[in-house]
Amino acid sequence: MNGKQLKNSILQWAIQGKLVPQDPNDEPASVLLERIRAEKARLVKEKKIKKDKNESIIYRSEDNSYYEKFLATGEVKCIDEEIPFEIPQGWEWARINTIGISQLGKMLDRGKNIGQEYPYLCSINVYWDGIDLSKIKTFKLRDDELSKYRLHKGDLLICEGGDYGRCCVWDRDEEMYYQNALHRIRFYCGLFPIFYKFVFELYRNIGYIVGQGQTIKHFTYESMKSIVFPVPSISEQKRIVKLLKEVLFLVKRYDKKQDALNYLNERINVKLQKSILQEAIQGKLVPQDSTEESASMLLERIRKEKQKLATEGKLKKSALTDSIIYKGDDNKYYEQVDKKCLDITEQIPFEIPENWVWVRMGQIGDWGAGSTPQRGNANYYNGKILWLKTGELNNGIVYDTEEKVTQKAFLDCSLRMNKIGDVLIAMYGATIGKLAIVGKELTTNQACCGCTPFLIYNWYLFYFLMANRDSFIKKGEGGAQPNISRVKLVEHLIPLPPLKEQYRIVAQIEKLFEQLR
Repeated sequence: MNGKQLKNSILQWAIQGKLVPQDPNDEPASVLLERIRAEKARLVKEKKIKKDKNESIIYRSEDNSYYEKFLATGEVKCIDEEIPFEIPQGWEWARINTIGISQLGKMLDRGKNIGQEYPYLCSINVYWDGIDLSKIKTFKLRDDELSKYRLHKGDLLICEGGDYGRCCVWDRDEEMYYQNALHRIRFYCGLFPIFYKFVFELYRNIGYIVGQGQTIKHFTYESMKSIVFPVPSISEQKRIVKLLKEVLFLVKRYDKKQDALNYLNERINVKLQKSILQEAIQGKLVPQDSTEESASMLLERIRKEKQKLATEGKLKKSALTDSIIYKGDDNKYYEQVDKKCLDITEQIPFEIPENWVWVRMGQIGDWGAGSTPQRGNANYYNGKILWLKTGELNNGIVYDTEEKVTQKAFLDCSLRMNKIGDVLIAMYGATIGKLAIVGKELTTNQACCGCTPFLIYNWYLFYFLMANRDSFIKKGEGGAQPNISRVKLVEHLIPLPPLKEQYRIVAQIEKLFEQLR
């Protein structure tokens, strides 16, 4: 259970009356609500508030159903479906307009507002953990507006938009006002505002508070009036809040520890995965089998396969120019290309088993990048050919793409068709080194390079590329737009194991990765 889940559980217990025991000596909530109604009647008589035409009493009948009686009309209706949970005996349910007076803040209108400048709060100042006073703005208020929009200590402020329903209690004596991005609730008869802050937090977390609107959601006054709120005695409200503050402080510490543990676990998993991949491509993950076809023999078969493809016109003859990398008697590594022989010892990152060979990646696959058909050309898009962008590389198998291009786009732009089983790698920007295996024939944009492997196991190439992502990122640095380019890819060295060993390596990688999940 993470910190958020634990906090929600504790809030649920608190607001349902299960966190602290009830005290039979407490004033019943029904008596408290009678005092509130008397207080409201007095304020109406003194013309300090308007009479509430929708004032109601919520009660539970002998049939165990909940009913709401509207005092102005005498109308009674069953509201069982509106009750979110059961509450203890001695508690009551009430609408927000029964227990407090709610009002939106001052409308901002720089062109029309007149008066002197005063500081005000808006939604960017109100958070669950407190009021943020680091970004206080001012607006103009007339003298006759001051009392209407001035905050009193104990006012509950609720975000009307943005993270709608987010709220906090104004707990200061200093002069401050508020604008209409906030609801202000001023409770009657000493109701504990912090208790209702926790009620709102629970309601928001469990989806009981719902925003209105298609794009930007708003928590309107009508929405707030439609919600029922639990009313315990004031004494119990204070006991609940006192214990909640103590417990939630510990939950916050627990959450930080949990986040640190999750981060540590994630980092350990990443490091373990990297270690597994490094062991794999160095020939240390599975044992070698001397009876198997060697990698040099596999490489000779690859050369013959490439010659065959070139003869059939399926491969450019330039792809037949291969090099031979070998270890000399002086323990140095050399690369033979035609009649040239170069010492490449410094390019060799580690030693490999005797039956493995070093090769350039261009020797073991046909590599090619994609292209982006001209945007705005109606003849190029909304076709049936899958067209992949690097953001869609998922380090797994890709079966579909967000966009499709037409056959005309494919022909006009000389797009490369990547076949099922091809390996894809991102070459540009922040996605450098991201990978995928083609699950359904597709083409790509120019930031993605595809490889059709020659006789080698595509998943071995996939995991080799994954193991070398940091190296590719480093190779891509230095320009305005980081990139590794097709040229850098085909020149990159890859240790090639025997084919059967490639399959054993991949099986072991996937077995170990599964254990890390």
